[in-house]
Amino acid sequence: MRKILIIGAGKSTSVLIDYLLKKSEVENLQLIIGDLEVKNAEKMVGKHARAKAISLDIFNSGEREKAIQDSDIIISMLPARFHIEVAKDCLSLGKNLVTASYISEEMKQLDEAVKKKGLVFMNEIGVDPGIDHMSAMQVIDRIREKGGKMLLFESFTGGLVAPESDTNLWNYKFTWNPRNVVVAGQGGVAKFLQEGKFKYIPYNRLFRRTEFLHVKDYGKFEVYANRNSLQYKNIYGLDDILTLYRGTIRRVGFSRAWNMFVQLGMTDDSYTMENSEEMSYRDFINSFLPYSPTDSVELKFRHNLKIDQDDIMWDKLMELDIFNSNKKVGLKNATPAEILQKILMEKWSLSNDDKDMIVMYHKFGFEINGEKKQIDATMVNIGEDQTSTAMARTVGLPVAIAALKILNGTISTPGVQIPITKEVYDPILKELAENGITFREEEKEYLGYNPFGEVGN
Repeated sequence: MRKILIIGAGKSTSVLIDYLLKKSEVENLQLIIGDLEVKNAEKMVGKHARAKAISLDIFNSGEREKAIQDSDIIISMLPARFHIEVAKDCLSLGKNLVTASYISEEMKQLDEAVKKKGLVFMNEIGVDPGIDHMSAMQVIDRIREKGGKMLLFESFTGGLVAPESDTNLWNYKFTWNPRNVVVAGQGGVAKFLQEGKFKYIPYNRLFRRTEFLHVKDYGKFEVYANRNSLQYKNIYGLDDILTLYRGTIRRVGFSRAWNMFVQLGMTDDSYTMENSEEMSYRDFINSFLPYSPTDSVELKFRHNLKIDQDDIMWDKLMELDIFNSNKKVGLKNATPAEILQKILMEKWSLSNDDKDMIVMYHKFGFEINGEKKQIDATMVNIGEDQTSTAMARTVGLPVAIAALKILNGTISTPGVQIPITKEVYDPILKELAENGITFREEEKEYLGYNPFGEVGN
Protein backbone atom coordinates (compact mmCIF):
# COMPACT_ATOMS: atom_id res chain seq x y z
CA MET A 1 0.00 0.00 0.00
CA ARG A 2 1.04 3.58 -0.65
CA LYS A 3 1.39 5.50 2.58
CA ILE A 4 0.31 9.11 3.12
CA LEU A 5 1.54 10.72 6.34
CA ILE A 6 -0.64 13.56 7.63
CA ILE A 7 1.07 15.54 10.38
CA GLY A 8 -1.38 17.45 12.56
CA ALA A 9 -4.99 16.57 13.36
CA GLY A 10 -6.59 20.00 13.67
CA LYS A 11 -10.01 21.20 12.56
CA SER A 12 -9.10 21.57 8.88
CA THR A 13 -7.89 17.96 8.73
CA SER A 14 -11.23 16.17 9.08
CA VAL A 15 -12.42 16.66 5.49
CA LEU A 16 -8.93 15.99 4.15
CA ILE A 17 -8.82 12.61 5.90
CA ASP A 18 -12.39 11.74 4.89
CA TYR A 19 -11.63 12.42 1.21
CA LEU A 20 -8.51 10.23 1.21
CA LEU A 21 -10.19 7.41 3.11
CA LYS A 22 -12.99 7.32 0.53
CA LYS A 23 -10.30 6.94 -2.16
CA SER A 24 -8.17 4.50 -0.17
CA GLU A 25 -9.49 1.23 -1.64
CA VAL A 26 -9.34 2.30 -5.28
CA GLU A 27 -6.03 4.14 -4.87
CA ASN A 28 -4.43 1.52 -2.57
CA LEU A 29 -3.72 4.00 0.21
CA GLN A 30 -2.90 3.77 3.86
CA LEU A 31 -3.21 6.93 5.96
CA ILE A 32 -1.02 7.60 8.96
CA ILE A 33 -2.21 10.55 11.03
CA GLY A 34 0.36 11.84 13.49
CA ASP A 35 -0.34 14.29 16.29
CA LEU A 36 1.22 15.14 19.62
CA GLU A 37 -2.21 14.43 21.14
CA VAL A 38 -2.82 10.99 19.67
CA LYS A 39 -6.48 11.10 20.79
CA ASN A 40 -7.10 13.89 18.23
CA ALA A 41 -5.81 11.62 15.47
CA GLU A 42 -7.72 8.58 16.78
CA LYS A 43 -11.03 10.47 16.62
CA MET A 44 -10.50 11.16 12.94
CA VAL A 45 -9.34 7.65 12.09
CA GLY A 46 -12.08 5.77 13.90
CA LYS A 47 -11.89 2.06 13.08
CA HIS A 48 -11.09 2.43 9.40
CA ALA A 49 -8.88 -0.44 8.23
CA ARG A 50 -6.77 1.78 6.00
CA ALA A 51 -5.86 4.41 8.59
CA LYS A 52 -3.97 4.52 11.83
CA ALA A 53 -3.17 7.18 14.41
CA ILE A 54 0.28 7.65 15.85
CA SER A 55 1.74 9.89 18.53
CA LEU A 56 4.14 12.24 16.78
CA ASP A 57 6.18 14.99 18.38
CA ILE A 58 7.59 17.02 15.51
CA PHE A 59 10.31 18.37 17.80
CA ASN A 60 11.56 14.82 18.31
CA SER A 61 13.81 14.45 15.25
CA GLY A 62 13.97 10.67 15.54
CA GLU A 63 10.18 10.25 15.63
CA ARG A 64 9.71 12.75 12.84
CA GLU A 65 12.32 11.25 10.51
CA LYS A 66 11.07 7.69 11.02
CA ALA A 67 7.46 8.64 10.24
CA ILE A 68 8.55 10.52 7.10
CA GLN A 69 10.90 7.75 5.96
CA ASP A 70 8.10 5.18 6.22
CA SER A 71 5.71 7.20 4.01
CA ASP A 72 5.41 7.95 0.29
CA ILE A 73 4.15 11.54 0.54
CA ILE A 74 3.82 13.96 3.46
CA ILE A 75 1.00 16.40 4.21
CA SER A 76 1.90 18.92 6.90
CA MET A 77 -1.10 20.52 8.59
CA LEU A 78 1.05 22.02 11.33
CA PRO A 79 1.21 25.73 12.14
CA ALA A 80 3.19 27.42 9.35
CA ARG A 81 6.32 28.06 11.43
CA PHE A 82 6.87 24.31 11.91
CA HIS A 83 6.76 23.25 8.25
CA ILE A 84 10.43 23.92 7.66
CA GLU A 85 11.65 21.07 9.89
CA VAL A 86 9.34 18.66 8.09
CA ALA A 87 10.48 20.07 4.73
CA LYS A 88 14.18 19.53 5.51
CA ASP A 89 13.49 15.89 6.38
CA CYS A 90 11.42 15.44 3.22
CA LEU A 91 14.31 16.83 1.18
CA SER A 92 16.94 14.60 2.76
CA LEU A 93 14.71 11.51 2.61
CA GLY A 94 13.40 12.18 -0.92
CA LYS A 95 9.69 12.65 -0.12
CA ASN A 96 7.14 14.97 -1.74
CA LEU A 97 5.44 17.51 0.56
CA VAL A 98 2.11 19.36 0.62
CA THR A 99 1.16 22.26 2.93
CA ALA A 100 -1.66 24.82 2.95
CA SER A 101 0.55 27.62 4.32
CA TYR A 102 2.27 30.60 2.73
CA ILE A 103 5.79 29.83 1.53
CA SER A 104 8.32 31.11 4.06
CA GLU A 105 11.72 32.50 3.09
CA GLU A 106 13.32 29.36 4.56
CA MET A 107 11.11 27.18 2.38
CA LYS A 108 11.98 29.22 -0.73
CA GLN A 109 15.66 28.60 -0.11
CA LEU A 110 15.11 24.87 -0.53
CA ASP A 111 13.82 25.29 -4.11
CA GLU A 112 17.03 24.51 -5.99
CA ALA A 113 17.77 21.42 -3.90
CA VAL A 114 14.15 20.23 -4.23
CA LYS A 115 14.34 20.58 -8.03
CA LYS A 116 17.63 18.68 -8.16
CA LYS A 117 15.96 15.76 -6.38
CA GLY A 118 12.91 15.94 -8.64
CA LEU A 119 10.56 16.51 -5.71
CA VAL A 120 7.32 18.48 -5.51
CA PHE A 121 6.90 20.74 -2.48
CA MET A 122 3.40 22.16 -3.01
CA ASN A 123 2.44 25.04 -0.71
CA GLU A 124 -0.44 27.53 -0.44
CA ILE A 125 -2.97 24.92 -1.52
CA GLY A 126 -5.77 25.65 0.96
CA VAL A 127 -8.50 28.22 0.44
CA ASP A 128 -6.69 31.56 0.88
CA PRO A 129 -3.99 30.94 -0.11
CA GLY A 130 -4.94 28.17 -2.49
CA ILE A 131 -8.31 28.25 -4.18
CA ASP A 132 -7.80 31.99 -4.65
CA HIS A 133 -4.57 31.33 -6.61
CA MET A 134 -6.05 28.60 -8.77
CA SER A 135 -9.34 30.28 -9.61
CA ALA A 136 -7.60 33.57 -10.37
CA MET A 137 -4.93 32.08 -12.61
CA GLN A 138 -7.46 29.99 -14.52
CA VAL A 139 -9.33 33.14 -15.60
CA ILE A 140 -6.17 35.25 -16.11
CA ASP A 141 -4.63 32.56 -18.33
CA ARG A 142 -7.89 32.25 -20.28
CA ILE A 143 -7.93 36.01 -20.93
CA ARG A 144 -4.29 35.94 -22.05
CA GLU A 145 -4.85 32.96 -24.36
CA LYS A 146 -7.53 35.00 -26.15
CA GLY A 147 -5.11 37.89 -26.61
CA GLY A 148 -6.43 40.02 -23.75
CA LYS A 149 -4.42 42.41 -21.61
CA MET A 150 -5.08 42.57 -17.87
CA LEU A 151 -5.98 46.01 -16.50
CA LEU A 152 -7.40 45.23 -13.08
CA PHE A 153 -7.33 42.35 -10.62
CA GLU A 154 -9.04 42.48 -7.25
CA SER A 155 -9.46 39.47 -4.99
CA PHE A 156 -11.24 39.19 -1.65
CA THR A 157 -11.88 36.29 0.73
CA GLY A 158 -13.63 35.99 4.07
CA GLY A 159 -14.30 33.26 6.59
CA LEU A 160 -17.70 34.24 7.98
CA VAL A 161 -20.72 32.87 9.74
CA ALA A 162 -23.52 31.54 7.51
CA PRO A 163 -26.65 33.71 7.26
CA GLU A 164 -28.78 31.24 9.23
CA SER A 165 -26.25 31.33 12.10
CA ASP A 166 -25.66 35.10 12.04
CA THR A 167 -27.05 35.92 15.48
CA ASN A 168 -24.99 38.79 16.89
CA LEU A 169 -24.68 42.51 16.18
CA TRP A 170 -21.16 42.11 14.78
CA ASN A 171 -22.41 39.66 12.11
CA TYR A 172 -19.29 37.65 12.87
CA LYS A 173 -18.11 34.52 14.68
CA PHE A 174 -14.73 32.80 14.75
CA THR A 175 -14.59 30.22 11.98
CA TRP A 176 -10.80 29.78 12.03
CA ASN A 177 -7.83 30.67 14.27
CA PRO A 178 -9.09 33.49 16.56
CA ARG A 179 -5.58 34.78 17.13
CA ASN A 180 -5.13 35.48 13.42
CA VAL A 181 -8.32 37.54 13.47
CA VAL A 182 -7.27 39.62 16.47
CA VAL A 183 -3.80 40.48 15.12
CA ALA A 184 -4.83 40.82 11.44
CA GLY A 185 -3.11 43.63 9.60
CA GLN A 186 -0.35 44.21 12.13
CA GLY A 187 3.39 44.24 11.48
CA GLY A 188 3.33 46.15 8.22
CA VAL A 189 1.62 48.57 5.88
CA ALA A 190 -1.06 47.50 3.40
CA LYS A 191 0.32 48.10 -0.10
CA PHE A 192 -1.62 47.98 -3.37
CA LEU A 193 -2.18 49.61 -6.77
CA GLN A 194 -5.20 51.64 -7.88
CA GLU A 195 -5.36 53.10 -11.40
CA GLY A 196 -1.57 53.05 -11.68
CA LYS A 197 -0.99 54.74 -8.31
CA PHE A 198 0.72 53.04 -5.39
CA LYS A 199 -1.37 53.21 -2.24
CA TYR A 200 -0.43 52.55 1.38
CA ILE A 201 -2.55 52.14 4.49
CA PRO A 202 -0.88 51.99 7.93
CA TYR A 203 -2.41 49.71 10.56
CA ASN A 204 -4.00 52.56 12.52
CA ARG A 205 -6.06 53.50 9.42
CA LEU A 206 -6.66 50.03 7.97
CA PHE A 207 -10.16 49.45 9.31
CA ARG A 208 -11.47 52.85 8.25
CA ARG A 209 -10.45 52.44 4.59
CA THR A 210 -13.04 49.86 3.62
CA GLU A 211 -14.64 49.26 0.25
CA PHE A 212 -17.88 47.54 -0.67
CA LEU A 213 -19.03 44.67 -2.84
CA HIS A 214 -22.26 42.81 -3.48
CA VAL A 215 -22.62 39.04 -3.84
CA LYS A 216 -25.73 37.75 -5.54
CA ASP A 217 -28.13 36.08 -3.08
CA TYR A 218 -25.95 37.04 -0.09
CA GLY A 219 -26.07 40.83 -0.03
CA LYS A 220 -23.56 43.54 0.74
CA PHE A 221 -20.10 43.08 2.23
CA GLU A 222 -17.11 45.28 3.04
CA VAL A 223 -13.41 44.59 2.52
CA TYR A 224 -10.23 45.90 4.08
CA ALA A 225 -6.82 45.63 2.40
CA ASN A 226 -4.44 42.73 2.96
CA ARG A 227 -0.86 43.52 3.88
CA ASN A 228 0.97 43.32 0.55
CA SER A 229 -0.97 43.00 -2.68
CA LEU A 230 2.04 44.16 -4.73
CA GLN A 231 3.82 40.80 -4.49
CA TYR A 232 1.17 39.32 -6.79
CA LYS A 233 2.39 41.44 -9.72
CA ASN A 234 5.24 39.00 -10.04
CA ILE A 235 3.49 35.86 -8.79
CA TYR A 236 0.60 36.19 -11.27
CA GLY A 237 2.65 37.84 -14.04
CA LEU A 238 0.73 41.13 -13.81
CA ASP A 239 3.67 43.50 -14.26
CA ASP A 240 1.74 46.08 -16.33
CA ILE A 241 -1.53 46.01 -14.41
CA LEU A 242 -3.12 49.29 -13.29
CA THR A 243 -5.12 48.06 -10.30
CA LEU A 244 -4.06 45.22 -8.01
CA TYR A 245 -5.81 44.88 -4.69
CA ARG A 246 -6.40 41.93 -2.34
CA GLY A 247 -8.46 42.13 0.80
CA THR A 248 -10.45 40.43 3.55
CA ILE A 249 -14.25 40.24 3.48
CA ARG A 250 -16.48 41.11 6.42
CA ARG A 251 -20.13 42.10 6.77
CA VAL A 252 -20.73 45.86 6.54
CA GLY A 253 -20.07 47.62 9.85
CA PHE A 254 -17.60 45.12 11.29
CA SER A 255 -14.49 47.15 10.46
CA ARG A 256 -15.77 50.39 11.96
CA ALA A 257 -16.54 48.57 15.20
CA TRP A 258 -13.25 46.65 15.21
CA ASN A 259 -11.41 49.92 14.76
CA MET A 260 -12.45 50.91 18.31
CA PHE A 261 -10.20 48.16 19.68
CA VAL A 262 -7.38 49.14 17.34
CA GLN A 263 -7.49 52.81 18.32
CA LEU A 264 -7.34 52.02 22.05
CA GLY A 265 -4.48 49.53 21.61
CA MET A 266 -6.34 46.39 22.63
CA THR A 267 -5.08 44.36 19.66
CA ASP A 268 -1.41 44.96 20.54
CA ASP A 269 0.53 41.73 20.98
CA SER A 270 3.97 43.23 21.68
CA TYR A 271 3.93 43.51 25.49
CA THR A 272 2.39 41.85 28.54
CA MET A 273 0.09 43.55 31.04
CA GLU A 274 0.86 43.62 34.77
CA ASN A 275 -1.35 41.49 37.02
CA SER A 276 -3.38 40.34 34.01
CA GLU A 277 -4.53 37.14 35.72
CA GLU A 278 -6.44 39.05 38.43
CA MET A 279 -7.68 41.81 36.13
CA SER A 280 -11.43 42.03 35.45
CA TYR A 281 -12.78 42.69 31.98
CA ARG A 282 -13.67 46.18 33.20
CA ASP A 283 -10.13 46.71 34.50
CA PHE A 284 -8.76 45.68 31.13
CA ILE A 285 -10.86 48.26 29.28
CA ASN A 286 -10.07 50.93 31.87
CA SER A 287 -6.33 50.33 31.43
CA PHE A 288 -6.48 52.06 28.05
CA LEU A 289 -8.55 55.07 29.18
CA PRO A 290 -7.56 58.31 30.95
CA TYR A 291 -7.91 58.53 34.72
CA SER A 292 -10.93 60.37 36.05
CA PRO A 293 -12.07 60.64 39.70
CA THR A 294 -15.71 61.01 38.62
CA ASP A 295 -16.39 59.55 35.16
CA SER A 296 -17.36 55.89 34.74
CA VAL A 297 -15.42 53.54 32.47
CA GLU A 298 -18.34 53.56 30.02
CA LEU A 299 -18.44 57.34 29.89
CA LYS A 300 -14.68 57.61 29.40
CA PHE A 301 -14.86 55.02 26.60
CA ARG A 302 -17.60 56.91 24.77
CA HIS A 303 -15.91 60.28 25.17
CA ASN A 304 -12.52 58.93 24.13
CA LEU A 305 -13.86 57.39 20.91
CA LYS A 306 -16.65 59.91 20.33
CA ILE A 307 -19.44 57.33 20.46
CA ASP A 308 -22.98 58.36 21.22
CA GLN A 309 -25.01 56.25 23.62
CA ASP A 310 -27.54 55.45 20.88
CA ASP A 311 -24.85 54.49 18.34
CA ILE A 312 -24.97 50.88 17.10
CA MET A 313 -21.25 50.75 17.93
CA TRP A 314 -22.14 51.07 21.60
CA ASP A 315 -24.68 48.28 21.34
CA LYS A 316 -22.01 46.05 19.81
CA LEU A 317 -19.67 46.72 22.72
CA MET A 318 -22.35 46.07 25.32
CA GLU A 319 -23.16 42.77 23.62
CA LEU A 320 -19.59 41.61 24.35
CA ASP A 321 -19.97 42.25 28.11
CA ILE A 322 -16.56 43.92 28.17
CA PHE A 323 -17.42 46.24 31.07
CA ASN A 324 -18.17 43.37 33.44
CA SER A 325 -16.34 43.85 36.77
CA ASN A 326 -17.01 40.29 37.96
CA LYS A 327 -15.41 38.38 35.09
CA LYS A 328 -11.68 37.78 35.50
CA VAL A 329 -9.18 37.64 32.63
CA GLY A 330 -7.48 34.65 34.25
CA LEU A 331 -4.42 34.71 31.96
CA LYS A 332 -0.91 35.16 33.39
CA ASN A 333 1.41 37.68 31.71
CA ALA A 334 -1.05 38.18 28.88
CA THR A 335 -0.77 40.66 26.03
CA PRO A 336 -3.70 42.96 25.23
CA ALA A 337 -4.39 40.87 22.11
CA GLU A 338 -4.53 37.64 24.14
CA ILE A 339 -6.97 39.17 26.62
CA LEU A 340 -9.18 40.58 23.88
CA GLN A 341 -9.20 37.18 22.17
CA LYS A 342 -10.36 35.48 25.39
CA ILE A 343 -13.20 37.98 25.80
CA LEU A 344 -14.32 37.63 22.20
CA MET A 345 -14.20 33.83 22.20
CA GLU A 346 -16.94 33.79 24.84
CA LYS A 347 -19.32 35.51 22.43
CA TRP A 348 -18.03 34.62 18.97
CA SER A 349 -17.40 30.88 19.20
CA LEU A 350 -19.60 28.74 16.96
CA SER A 351 -22.30 26.79 18.78
CA ASN A 352 -22.93 23.14 17.92
CA ASP A 353 -25.65 23.93 15.39
CA ASP A 354 -23.92 26.93 13.80
CA LYS A 355 -22.65 26.83 10.23
CA ASP A 356 -19.77 28.80 8.75
CA MET A 357 -19.39 30.33 5.28
CA ILE A 358 -16.50 31.07 2.92
CA VAL A 359 -16.97 33.95 0.47
CA MET A 360 -14.49 34.63 -2.34
CA TYR A 361 -14.81 37.39 -4.93
CA HIS A 362 -12.52 38.11 -7.90
CA LYS A 363 -12.74 41.03 -10.33
CA PHE A 364 -10.85 40.83 -13.62
CA GLY A 365 -10.64 43.92 -15.80
CA PHE A 366 -9.10 43.45 -19.25
CA GLU A 367 -8.85 44.81 -22.78
CA ILE A 368 -9.35 42.57 -25.79
CA ASN A 369 -9.65 43.60 -29.45
CA GLY A 370 -9.81 47.24 -28.39
CA GLU A 371 -12.76 46.63 -26.06
CA LYS A 372 -12.61 46.84 -22.27
CA LYS A 373 -14.44 44.13 -20.33
CA GLN A 374 -14.81 42.82 -16.81
CA ILE A 375 -15.44 39.41 -15.30
CA ASP A 376 -16.70 39.05 -11.74
CA ALA A 377 -16.29 35.58 -10.22
CA THR A 378 -17.81 34.65 -6.88
CA MET A 379 -17.69 31.51 -4.75
CA VAL A 380 -19.81 30.94 -1.65
CA ASN A 381 -19.51 27.73 0.33
CA ILE A 382 -21.55 27.00 3.47
CA GLY A 383 -20.55 24.36 5.99
CA GLU A 384 -22.68 21.32 6.76
CA ASP A 385 -21.89 20.99 10.47
CA GLN A 386 -19.07 21.44 12.99
CA THR A 387 -16.99 18.70 11.35
CA SER A 388 -17.55 19.39 7.68
CA THR A 389 -17.25 23.15 7.99
CA ALA A 390 -16.81 25.37 4.95
CA MET A 391 -13.33 26.20 6.22
CA ALA A 392 -12.39 22.52 6.64
CA ARG A 393 -13.75 21.70 3.18
CA THR A 394 -12.10 24.56 1.30
CA VAL A 395 -8.76 23.96 3.04
CA GLY A 396 -8.81 20.17 3.30
CA LEU A 397 -10.13 19.21 -0.13
CA PRO A 398 -7.53 21.05 -2.27
CA VAL A 399 -4.75 19.73 -0.01
CA ALA A 400 -6.03 16.15 -0.35
CA ILE A 401 -6.62 16.37 -4.10
CA ALA A 402 -3.17 17.87 -4.67
CA ALA A 403 -1.46 15.20 -2.57
CA LEU A 404 -3.15 12.37 -4.46
CA LYS A 405 -2.39 13.89 -7.85
CA ILE A 406 1.28 14.34 -6.89
CA LEU A 407 1.37 10.75 -5.66
CA ASN A 408 -0.13 9.59 -8.98
CA GLY A 409 2.21 11.75 -11.08
CA THR A 410 -0.52 13.99 -12.54
CA ILE A 411 1.31 16.90 -10.93
CA SER A 412 5.02 16.30 -11.43
CA THR A 413 6.90 19.55 -12.13
CA PRO A 414 9.49 19.72 -9.33
CA GLY A 415 10.29 22.59 -6.99
CA VAL A 416 9.01 24.62 -4.07
CA GLN A 417 5.84 26.05 -5.60
CA ILE A 418 2.31 27.35 -5.31
CA PRO A 419 -0.68 26.24 -7.46
CA ILE A 420 -0.56 28.77 -10.29
CA THR A 421 0.20 26.56 -13.31
CA LYS A 422 -2.37 24.86 -15.51
CA GLU A 423 -0.85 21.46 -14.69
CA VAL A 424 -1.91 22.06 -11.09
CA TYR A 425 -5.05 24.20 -11.14
CA ASP A 426 -6.98 22.52 -13.98
CA PRO A 427 -7.37 19.04 -12.42
CA ILE A 428 -7.80 20.37 -8.88
CA LEU A 429 -10.46 22.95 -9.76
CA LYS A 430 -12.30 20.33 -11.81
CA GLU A 431 -12.47 17.99 -8.85
CA LEU A 432 -13.37 20.78 -6.43
CA ALA A 433 -16.32 21.58 -8.69
CA GLU A 434 -17.41 17.94 -8.47
CA ASN A 435 -17.41 18.44 -4.69
CA GLY A 436 -19.59 21.55 -4.83
CA ILE A 437 -16.89 24.24 -4.70
CA THR A 438 -17.64 26.31 -7.79
CA PHE A 439 -17.42 29.88 -9.05
CA ARG A 440 -20.21 31.88 -10.65
CA GLU A 441 -18.85 34.11 -13.42
CA GLU A 442 -20.49 37.20 -14.88
CA GLU A 443 -19.06 39.21 -17.79
CA LYS A 444 -19.94 42.89 -17.95
CA GLU A 445 -18.84 46.33 -19.04
CA TYR A 446 -15.49 47.35 -17.57
CA LEU A 447 -16.02 49.90 -14.83
CA GLY A 448 -12.41 50.40 -13.76
CA TYR A 449 -11.53 50.82 -10.12
CA ASN A 450 -14.81 51.16 -8.22
CA PRO A 451 -14.56 51.38 -4.43
CA PHE A 452 -18.31 51.50 -3.87
CA GLY A 453 -19.03 48.07 -5.28
CA GLU A 454 -21.94 49.02 -7.54
CA VAL A 455 -21.44 45.82 -9.52
CA GLY A 456 -22.69 42.25 -9.39
CA ASN A 457 -26.47 42.21 -8.96
